[in-house]
Amino acid sequence: MKEFISYILQFGSLNQEQIDFVSNKAIILELNKEEYFWEAGKTPKYVGFLTEGVIRVFYYNNQGEEVTRYFIDENNLIIESENFEPTIYLQAITNCKLIVFSKPDWAEFSRTIMSWDNIVNKIVQKTLIQKLQKRSSLIEQDATTRYLAFIEKFPNIANRVPLAHIASYLGITQSSLSRIRRNSY
Repeated sequence: MKEFISYILQFGSLNQEQIDFVSNKAIILELNKEEYFWEAGKTPKYVGFLTEGVIRVFYYNNQGEEVTRYFIDENNLIIESENFEPTIYLQAITNCKLIVFSKPDWAEFSRTIMSWDNIVNKIVQKTLIQKLQKRSSLIEQDATTRYLAFIEKFPNIANRVPLAHIASYLGITQSSLSRIRRNSY
């Protein structure tokens, strides 16, 4: 819980009573590898803060193939926002631990803690900017440069994620990724 409170306090201040209120609503959720945190077409039950593991955000394209949008690693908030797409899945790639809050409890924070919405808005904006920066640089690069940039930007994820998911994220085939990795070392 300490990690979550430290994270929240980077974006605003809470008094001890508010911290205790939020802390008392927290639930620890463990996901095994390949379990879903959110599934397309289903209303998410929780807002989560990932403390251990990696979660993959993906969707199915028109050909029924999985397309990885991005990865979420430790110390990141997972929250439904206006940018939430109802067609996405959030799946544990590794065993994961999360601090979660029910949607009604999260709404209660918004009603009872004056600065809560402001804090959450700052978190959502920062997350969106980070996602755009990571994705935009990949668009205009060749496959080798994209892979090397991925390794540089996601050093904590690269060795924990199956190659198929990295290839999907980079928009290349798994065999191309294997060839690039062979030639890069």
